Amino acid sequence: MKVKYIVYAILIIGFTALVGYRISKNKSAAGESGGGGGGAPTAGAKGGAGGGPAMRVDGVVVKPQAFNNSLAVTGSIEANEQVAIRGQVSGLVRSITFQEGSQVKKGQVLVKIDDAELRAQLAQAQTQQNLASENAERARLLLQKEAISREEYDIATADFRTAKAQTQLIRAQLSKTTIIAPFSGRIGLRNISVGAFLSPETVVANLVSTDPVKITFSVPEKYSNQVKPNTQISFSVAGSNEKFAGNVYAIEPGIEATSRTLQLRARAANPSGFLRPGSFASVELPLSVLNNALLVPSEAVVPVQNGKKVFVAEKGKAQERMIETSTRTEKDVLVTSGIQPGDTVLTTGILTLKEGSPVKVKVPAS
Repeated sequence: MKVKYIVYAILIIGFTALVGYRISKNKSAAGESGGGGGGAPTAGAKGGAGGGPAMRVDGVVVKPQAFNNSLAVTGSIEANEQVAIRGQVSGLVRSITFQEGSQVKKGQVLVKIDDAELRAQLAQAQTQQNLASENAERARLLLQKEAISREEYDIATADFRTAKAQTQLIRAQLSKTTIIAPFSGRIGLRNISVGAFLSPETVVANLVSTDPVKITFSVPEKYSNQVKPNTQISFSVAGSNEKFAGNVYAIEPGIEATSRTLQLRARAANPSGFLRPGSFASVELPLSVLNNALLVPSEAVVPVQNGKKVFVAEKGKAQERMIETSTRTEKDVLVTSGIQPGDTVLTTGILTLKEGSPVKVKVPAS
């Protein structure tokens, strides 16, 4: 029994000594790493917010440069002239003298409406006009001889004028039975056939003139003072990599209140007919040339609630700068305020950076 107690006592003493030894070693290690709790930080924590090492980031030095300020907007292609061909009088279609989808000339006859009834009315009106003319001439001669009163002469003259006006009215109605092309262009698909009854509400076909074409587009209000007539634009359409040229010829005098945009219209040659009305157009509108523009890479700009910001490196630390921007290109953003020439703008790690974070910046060789 005594041997058993002695063994237990030895084990307890050994375990207690081991625990004490480990506690003593841990305290010694903590004292060395912490410098006694009041020493200076080690080289590995130099300059770090919260004792962290400096983050390695990329950056660019902002330099003034010439910039061709242009604006990319969307628009639509429209016909130079477009009209729905309709008749002005009702009647049966006697002939159709155009081919669907063909080119027609200004003044070309397109449709002829039956005019037999109007011709009969015209013949009757001409007969009445001739009779009224003879009566008026006879009344004039009698008035000169004082054989009739002035009143009788005035009545005869009025009858002649009435008959003449009636003849002119029927002639005008007769001319409307012939539908002609108001301008040269390409006519579309017809909606009538010979023998059909045509009314003024019926659309015969659409006529469009597509050389040149019009390009209608809008720019934001803040650019309204930078656009001018006779500005050369370039644009492209879906399904083609070709760049087309146009010229701004008209600008809406006022800003659209709902969209806060200004509408412009350009004209472009289209001899081949490749540009079709209704097509979507990607328009590039040159605004002005800035000689001392400040550009930063688009990946350096961080959208925030009150605007946009960038990080710049100052004395080895990241500093936030609120900026105002203007035009955006494929790679860069034009900054109008918030940074100065010579600032080093950070381009990587910006989503993890904070104000005052230590950074080590790598600037590419220019």
